[in-house]
Amino acid sequence: MQIPAGWLADQFGSKWLFGGCVLLSSVVSLLTPAVARIHLGLLVVLRVISGLGEGVMLPALHPLIARWSAPKYRSAVVSAIYTGTDAGIVVGMILSGVLCDFGFAGGWPSVFYVFGMVGCVWSAAWFLLCYDSPSIHPRISTEEREYWTTVLGYNLVARPPTPWRKLLTSVPLWALAVAFFANDWGYFTIATCIPLFMHDVLGFNMTKNGTLSAVPFLGMGILVASGLLMDWLRSPGRLSTTVVRKIFCASGFALTGCMLILAGYTGCNRTLTVVVMFIALAGICTSFPVVAVNQLDLAPLHAGEIMALTFFMGNLSAIAAPHVVGILTSHRSSRSEWQKIFFLATAIYGIGAIVFVIFGSGECQSWAGTVDNGREEPERSTESVQTTDTRQSYD
Repeated sequence: MQIPAGWLADQFGSKWLFGGCVLLSSVVSLLTPAVARIHLGLLVVLRVISGLGEGVMLPALHPLIARWSAPKYRSAVVSAIYTGTDAGIVVGMILSGVLCDFGFAGGWPSVFYVFGMVGCVWSAAWFLLCYDSPSIHPRISTEEREYWTTVLGYNLVARPPTPWRKLLTSVPLWALAVAFFANDWGYFTIATCIPLFMHDVLGFNMTKNGTLSAVPFLGMGILVASGLLMDWLRSPGRLSTTVVRKIFCASGFALTGCMLILAGYTGCNRTLTVVVMFIALAGICTSFPVVAVNQLDLAPLHAGEIMALTFFMGNLSAIAAPHVVGILTSHRSSRSEWQKIFFLATAIYGIGAIVFVIFGSGECQSWAGTVDNGREEPERSTESVQTTDTRQSYD
């Protein structure tokens, strides 16, 4: 669903698309325990429906960011938004383990009921408070609306046609897609498979497994700090956006890869394994803002479509990584098998870093229109000069 979702969000807005899909996934969660008891085939169908909804979320999010964030702060803004994902993983892993052991409705069904209800309540708040653009928000002042128009440097309600040919042949875009694939391979290896590693290799029960599997994700708390540092380095007189993006991508991938390899050799020392995984997630904090915000660098008004394409590549690895783990641990889930899993993830990280460093970019592309990192291209007119001067005063 990523590619059609990105196009729909860029052309028609994200409010109902994003909120509706969260609501759909929440309703699916509420129905899951009952359907699971009826028939396995129905459960699979329900999971597919949930995936159709969740596949829309990230592509639908970026058009909102393009219209509600100043370009010079976008690394921090995107990092702050995505900390919600990791907060959800921490709370979800801990609470799921506790509910499975001590929850109502037989244990595991309570997990789906609790998170389904939370999603429904959140969706109601979203529909009431979210608007696609400052230009249509009924409760902001005229001054704030003018601020956004000036700082962004482009029409807030603009929905330009998608230059599909140029977009699909863009080398920086595909370099970002490869980096996204590598990032998600490592991330989902950790997010979905570490509980299995904790259980099979380290011998944790469900409650301890949920709690300790969540601990490494606390490292994602430095995600906002990483975004702030990126934006500080991108300030005038320091480093270019391209250089900053490449440094953070390569260093983050390298740190996470090294920690994954080390995790395979920590023996039975549970505390050391958790610390190593914590540092590995800290490495993802360094690289993730790059793959999550670079779409806005390349073409803000087409961020939905670009996020759709790159997230599609990321989803391929999100599907493949757990399957590879399943294949390598199908006969026995031992430390030697997990070492192979961690080495493979590190190799994929290395390829992603090399491709992005060579071919990636942080500059607005020529096919993106008249936007250059949120600034209009200079025109030979008095009106353009006045707009530029006003924008500088806002900054």
